[in-house]
Amino acid sequence: MKSFITAIFALTVMLSSVCVYAQTKVLFIGNSFTYGAGSAAKYYRTDSVTDLNNQGIGGVPALFKSFTEQTGFDYEVYLETQPGSALDYHLANKLELIGKHPWDKVVMHGYSTLDSKNPGNPSMLVETTEKMAKFLQELNPKVEVFLTSTWSRADLIYQANRHWSNTPIEKMALDVRAGYNKAAAATPAVKAVNGVGQAWTRAIELGIADPNPYDGIEFGKISLWTADHYHASTYGYYLHALVVFGNLTGTDPRSLGKNECSGYELGMSRHAISMLQQAAFEQLASENKVKPAPLIIPKSVRPKPCA
Repeated sequence: MKSFITAIFALTVMLSSVCVYAQTKVLFIGNSFTYGAGSAAKYYRTDSVTDLNNQGIGGVPALFKSFTEQTGFDYEVYLETQPGSALDYHLANKLELIGKHPWDKVVMHGYSTLDSKNPGNPSMLVETTEKMAKFLQELNPKVEVFLTSTWSRADLIYQANRHWSNTPIEKMALDVRAGYNKAAAATPAVKAVNGVGQAWTRAIELGIADPNPYDGIEFGKISLWTADHYHASTYGYYLHALVVFGNLTGTDPRSLGKNECSGYELGMSRHAISMLQQAAFEQLASENKVKPAPLIIPKSVRPKPCA
């Protein structure tokens, strides 16, 4: 009997170890575009993620975590963010924090214009992506790196004497994406690029988002930008997180349904939730990152708070 109990105990310990090991560790490295500056997302569900800088931030990582919990993924989510920074800052100042774990997946991005001093030039992004990926591979040779290509900034398009002044709303997002594509091509550890900026354009084309916050928001539409027309609104960060979720998990964002709990908690309408999921899906599907798998929920089902 004693040997039987001992064997059962050993098996229990072994299974426990397997469960802990199976949990996927995901790290977000970024700036205010990751932590949700200017929106309710910044301090959303901060207890669901680990902020390596101990600043009590939830942001896009917390939204991502919520989506994974709702769909059954066992992801342990961390973040390391610094306002106004590109990857060079994290390389120079945060490697000790980043090096705490052998990450399975890392989501990261640079400055919103690719280079704060030379807008549109991807050279620094390419160089720093390669350096950061090399460091991450030293922690875990099998790490998967995802680069997030950010959105068109209304303040750089609709105001005079800016790099993208008077260009179509989609152009900045496409220019930024081209830079991220170059960084991905130069670094084998990069598994994919999160086409967040292009998903924003799709939300505008679908008619849910207003293209120009400077002339007012059309009735029935949302603004993807917050008050500075630079950072995202809660809607914009929600869309950001949907694209990352779909790209990392291969799951159709529409499978979350129009009653998705984080959108409900953040005060979004079912229509807005559904349309933002559609925009994320269309961008991901255009790159063959997800297959159609929408979830159809009866109208009688009420949204439920996140667990």
